[in-house]
Amino acid sequence: MYSTLLAFDWLFVIEKLVLIVGIVSISLVIAMYETWAERKVAAIMQDRRGPMRAGPMGLLQPLADGLKLFMKEEIIPNTSNRILFILGPCLAMLAAMMTSAVIPWGGKIDVFGREVSLQIADINIGILYVFAVVSMGVFGIMIGGWASNNKFSLMAALRGASQAISYELPMGLSLIALLMLTGSLKLSVIVGQQLDGVWNVVYQPLGFLIFLICAFAECNRTPFDLPEAENELNFGYHQEYSSMKLGFFLFAEYINMFISSAIMATLFFGGYDIPFVNDAQLTEKVGLNLMALFQGGVLFAKIAGFIFLFMWVRWTIPRFRYDQLMNLGWKKLVPLALINMIVTAAVVLWLKK
Repeated sequence: MYSTLLAFDWLFVIEKLVLIVGIVSISLVIAMYETWAERKVAAIMQDRRGPMRAGPMGLLQPLADGLKLFMKEEIIPNTSNRILFILGPCLAMLAAMMTSAVIPWGGKIDVFGREVSLQIADINIGILYVFAVVSMGVFGIMIGGWASNNKFSLMAALRGASQAISYELPMGLSLIALLMLTGSLKLSVIVGQQLDGVWNVVYQPLGFLIFLICAFAECNRTPFDLPEAENELNFGYHQEYSSMKLGFFLFAEYINMFISSAIMATLFFGGYDIPFVNDAQLTEKVGLNLMALFQGGVLFAKIAGFIFLFMWVRWTIPRFRYDQLMNLGWKKLVPLALINMIVTAAVVLWLKK
């Protein structure tokens, strides 16, 4: 028993724990400042100033909002299912955070002569893991809406669940075409194939467009924010929530937006690949650690571009009707994804001859 404990790689466990804490902390900070960025983008679109009083340029506004949520009274309706009412936002937050485990955030760093990968889990079924965890987020919405014992909350939860199911199908079909080209489900392999080469968006522009539209729907972002339609459902599936339970639902939405942007950058835009630069040659010049810093910065720049797109669309395009949302998913995106998959299969077979 003692020899088994000695043989166990404790350094590996410590590395992964530090990486988990770091990524979770960064995700939470980014989610906080996405709220600030959302208000600033909205202000620019509407010709006003946005947050400006809490700190310089309003940079302390997210901290003020967080403090406000912590200080608000915790209210649990008497007619609600107490356990499920608490479990709903926890599930939504957990699902949002777990997706980051398989994303390669950079190359490798050198820690006291030991190479450490900036990826928590490089598993063989990385993309399938992402879809499995994303599906868990639907349970958070559904459980939270049902446990509230509020008809409007339940209606919003049903909308959210049916919307997520409807758009996960074309999203998965769009990725099948991509997997035909890459031949692997590992995100590290998909990024490695794009290093110093052509990004997958060049080969799969239609697949990327379908994935992007489905990402908007999965994140409940305008014009797909039907589960939170105030003019129809009062406030949506989290109507009965207050304090940090409400904060968990709101944080989960912004973390989902951040992770969706990271996945799109990883699958279609080379991940941490630095464009127009030979990564191997640059690594020899600047060293492993500095190169990992550059790669992480490039990945986060790509993520920031997608987050800006999410916000730009929100303040530009009006909300769909629910029948329009379903028609787009089932009658437009699913056939397009199938056509894209068939054409890709035909091209791959033709190239192999």
